[in-house]
Amino acid sequence: MDDEYAKLIRRMNPPRVVIDNISCEDATVIQVGSLNKHGILLQVVQVLTDMNLIIRKAYISSDGGWFMDVFNVIDHNGKKIRDRETIDYIEKRLERDVSFAPSLRSSVGVMPSEDHTSIELTGTDRPGLLSEVCAVLADLQCNVVNAEIWTHNARAAAVAHVTDRSTGCAIKDAKRLSTIKQLLCNVLNANNDFKRAKTTLSPPGVMNRERRLHQIMFDDRDYERVERMVGRVEDKSSRPQVTVLNIEKDYTVITMRSKDRPKLLFDIVCTLTDMQYVVFHGMVNTGKMEAYQEFYIRHVDGLPISSDAERERVIQCLEAAIERRAFEGLELELCMEDRIGLLSDITRIFRENSMCIKRAEISTKGGKVKDTFYVTDVTGNPVDPKIIDSIRGQIGQTKLQVKQNPILAPKPPETTTGFFLGNLFKARSFQNFKLIRSYS
Repeated sequence: MDDEYAKLIRRMNPPRVVIDNISCEDATVIQVGSLNKHGILLQVVQVLTDMNLIIRKAYISSDGGWFMDVFNVIDHNGKKIRDRETIDYIEKRLERDVSFAPSLRSSVGVMPSEDHTSIELTGTDRPGLLSEVCAVLADLQCNVVNAEIWTHNARAAAVAHVTDRSTGCAIKDAKRLSTIKQLLCNVLNANNDFKRAKTTLSPPGVMNRERRLHQIMFDDRDYERVERMVGRVEDKSSRPQVTVLNIEKDYTVITMRSKDRPKLLFDIVCTLTDMQYVVFHGMVNTGKMEAYQEFYIRHVDGLPISSDAERERVIQCLEAAIERRAFEGLELELCMEDRIGLLSDITRIFRENSMCIKRAEISTKGGKVKDTFYVTDVTGNPVDPKIIDSIRGQIGQTKLQVKQNPILAPKPPETTTGFFLGNLFKARSFQNFKLIRSYS
């Protein structure tokens, strides 16, 4: 009866979305209002992230039974969102996704698919690991349709969708699935690691793949820092700065400073949500190079952070969430016609040239691949340009493009200036966010 009553209340109070291109000179303002529920902030941020929108500023408030978010967003060209079709799609996505309960951990792998089989991997990171995994899959007649691979703090995690090479569909034979799992585990356990590698074979679920990667690495405790800096000096000034403190009214305040990058807010909110914390108020502000975020949170049981151990764990987990997707190496993009064993061949070439893949995004559509690799040398330092030229000569100059080189990238010194939301509340002024008028 309680569930039915909650559904009735939601139907009587549908989400309200307003998209405004007038109030702010340099960004599109998106305002979302809805009945409050745990995970709703993540749902909204995930929609904007899926649309490849860049969030420059945000204001969050969810005290009481009502939730209200305001975002200043731009596209990847730094422009406002003016296309009417795109605006209508954003409105429909937000209204639809906020109407439903957020995806939880238990939703992973509950929806069968005839198209592909989902493989989840976790284990110790080492040079050549992805190449070995791809070689095993190729030898087992598996075609990788799409995949995402993350490495952090000496750990590696991947979520891949594979098909049977002969049928182009999901692999269903139980014996064959067992063989795939066993051989992949052998590859992942090659280091005799104290943390046992894990391989899961299941049909894909409804959960966002990047959120699932956060969960895999969190469960693998990658936030426990391992000092493994051989031949490389860690630049501690580039690490995120996270502070956690309790204030009056039983809130815990979390402030974060880090280099700005795409999907940063999603990574933070994803981690807080899966750690069972609720954001009651929040502010996000980004500059040319630095992002400042501040959140007033409580645990889902209504209590603030209550111990030094919990406080330290939250700091470690948020630092890990920021660092997993951050990268200072070389970005390479592969675009070409797909063929049998292509991914295995490409990763083998990288391995033979002493390149280490730190992160990868694999996708296949319409018979063509568009893969992005983030690489360093085996010590974590930048790759020798001569090696890149040699690899491009083997693969094809037009097929493998260098997208980003940190050695040549400018490093402007400008940063953002953060401030407590408490000061914002005292001033009772939201002009910095250029908010549009409320619904009342």
